[in-house]
Amino acid sequence: MKILLTGANGYIGQRLLPVLLELGHTVYCCVRNKRRFDGPTHENIKIIEVDFLDPAPGTVFPDDIDVAFFLIHAMSTKGDFAKKESQTAENFLSLVGATQCRQIIYLSGIVNEDELSDHLNSRFEVEKILRSGQVPVTVLRAGIIVGSGSASFEIIRDLVEKLPVMVAPKWLNTLCQPIAIRNVIQFLSGVMGRENTYHQDFDIGGPDVLSYRQMLLQFAEVRGLRRIIIPVPVMTPKLSSYWLYFITSTSYRLAQNLVDSMKINVICRPNSLATELGIELLPYKTAVELAFRRIEQHMVVSSWKDAFSSFNTNPKLMEYIEVPKFGCFKDEKTRIVTGHEDEVLDRIWRLGGQQGWYYGNVLWKMRGLLDKMVGGVGLRRGRTHAHQLHAGDSLDFWRVLVADRVGKRLLLYAEMKLPGDAWLEFCISEKNGESVLTQTATFRPRGLWGRLYWYAMLPFHFFLFGGMVGRLGEG
Repeated sequence: MKILLTGANGYIGQRLLPVLLELGHTVYCCVRNKRRFDGPTHENIKIIEVDFLDPAPGTVFPDDIDVAFFLIHAMSTKGDFAKKESQTAENFLSLVGATQCRQIIYLSGIVNEDELSDHLNSRFEVEKILRSGQVPVTVLRAGIIVGSGSASFEIIRDLVEKLPVMVAPKWLNTLCQPIAIRNVIQFLSGVMGRENTYHQDFDIGGPDVLSYRQMLLQFAEVRGLRRIIIPVPVMTPKLSSYWLYFITSTSYRLAQNLVDSMKINVICRPNSLATELGIELLPYKTAVELAFRRIEQHMVVSSWKDAFSSFNTNPKLMEYIEVPKFGCFKDEKTRIVTGHEDEVLDRIWRLGGQQGWYYGNVLWKMRGLLDKMVGGVGLRRGRTHAHQLHAGDSLDFWRVLVADRVGKRLLLYAEMKLPGDAWLEFCISEKNGESVLTQTATFRPRGLWGRLYWYAMLPFHFFLFGGMVGRLGEG
């Protein structure tokens, strides 16, 4: 079949794509920027560049599409995310409706309570929009998705591993039915072309119905940790959002919407879809164990933190790939490579995350904390892979623009709160018969405050950047 895959750079999309290819399908991957596509190289992959919020005039999809996946959401974006999600769905439906597509598959949220959160209401409205077209729709409704790199998994991991004692909001007693990412992908691929699922919706979840408190404690059991949770009735939604924001790697906008949703039970209505598709539903603790097995083997395929929407990353960010030369401040430092180039590149490709920045890590952490306090991303989101980098990956409070191992160049763009734009570049070149590592920090100030910021940071730059290039280039 010919499959249209929206959200191809997203958490679910990156997990689903290899499965579709393995099944022999041709996949049209929809991305906002072709340069950021990080899927496998495969003859059955076709790239379509499209922004569903504002499709370019003349945008069309291949006429002979069989199935289209709608895997887009805007929960962590600024402004009216519900309006954005509706607009995205309407534009998607308009484009797909002009083709011979036989089925739309949408991954939604469980909406069985009388009172829904803004997030779940928005998902339900998107369902209605998709159903208003002529193409049959299959809706799969899920709650908490458990898998290495998922937003819920990483937030629970942050809470459990960082806090021996948790003073937590009363919504920890809310019930949910978590599902393993492996099962989600099985459901998504399993309903393709099945006419008995057309015009239908199905709740999908694992075999366990748990409170969030039980999920935290069972997660701790898997990790061999003892944790104490003390629920308090006085923590307001706003305080709860700030609590999540400062303790975990989530953005404040996402924390707000998660807290709003966590006050509502998300339990599945019974159905026989798993039996019909031959899917063995994994218990929660098994899903957590499998996720950590992937992490330990450095096999995390995708992470929510790498999705541009997770932190309001400018969708046109990849256009910043050309570092400006005029109207900028630069701090350039060089170091003759005394050892093997591959060893230096290995160190550069391991920057950030658990490894740190090789020099002055305490100061880097302080800068991350300051960024978090003013509403920035901070350092907590780390990195997805311990040894690999790809264009579009998040890297602490940076975003990877270029990760060219062959060309010996890594280019990062700052996503911290700054009065201007900042780049950090590493490259190795040959000069006078020697290998030279060049590390360049570029800052394009915005107004007077930007210039004052640069001069105020000069002493720290001298200390941090000088020490870092020395450690990176040493033999």
